[in-house]
Amino acid sequence: MTQLKQPNQAGIIAKKAASAERKQPETLRDWVQLMLPQIEKALPSVMTAERFTRIVTTALSSNPKLAQCTRDSFLGGMMQAAQLGLEPNTPLGQAYLIPYKNNKKGVYECQFQIGYKGLIDLAYRSGEVATIQAHCVYENDTFEYELGLDAKLRHIPAKGERGDMTHVYAVIKLANGGYAFEVMSAADVRTHAKRYSKAYEDGPWQTNFDEMAKKTVLKKVLKYAPLKSDFARGIVADEGTLRANVQDDYVEVAYTINEDEQDMPETVDPVTGEVLENQVAIQ
Repeated sequence: MTQLKQPNQAGIIAKKAASAERKQPETLRDWVQLMLPQIEKALPSVMTAERFTRIVTTALSSNPKLAQCTRDSFLGGMMQAAQLGLEPNTPLGQAYLIPYKNNKKGVYECQFQIGYKGLIDLAYRSGEVATIQAHCVYENDTFEYELGLDAKLRHIPAKGERGDMTHVYAVIKLANGGYAFEVMSAADVRTHAKRYSKAYEDGPWQTNFDEMAKKTVLKKVLKYAPLKSDFARGIVADEGTLRANVQDDYVEVAYTINEDEQDMPETVDPVTGEVLENQVAIQ
């Protein structure tokens, strides 16, 4: 008669304990805590991991739609903010994690956006920029600019009522002494934002249009600067949906911009002539 082998109770208990340890987090807040070691490695010295995770969890608590975003898109945007050392969704306006509805998938996804002040901070951190500034122009201001070999720009803000916004411009002076400026009309900025920002209807474009307009023209003028790789990657990822690569028992911090082909716009912005940044994969 064959005797059945009794199961090893200690082994069963150990396997159950190991399985419990590998149990996937249930909420995005849980994932943030799980990724604390990766966040600490990604952050530059300008911020601590504890402060960053506290900021992110506060953002999740403050915005119910953000808490409903897909795990991979949220973690991708969060890690992009961490690598750039920018505080997301705070009054500083450095960066934003914005939920938008992906109607084709029927889910909320998180879009990462650099704020106007965050872009300036990154520019100074690069060490290549001596001064950089952006200003909005209104209909009662005195504003003239001329392109060509002897480019000129003159802006005198009106005293008192300035009227509606008409233009936005950015001026940059490089550490090596060179300088450049870019000008866009308010209409061109709106067209650009509506076409290429999925979060245009619900985010900083609605609450801080002037600052987002400044950021748009700052990105154009910064193309004249010799940018470091981390800064360049941050600009490429701006206003993109990034997805983290999450495995069964660990989170890989590498991520790519991974849009559905049906949602991808044309490769060139017809308004500004720029190659679309949200089509570049981040390796």
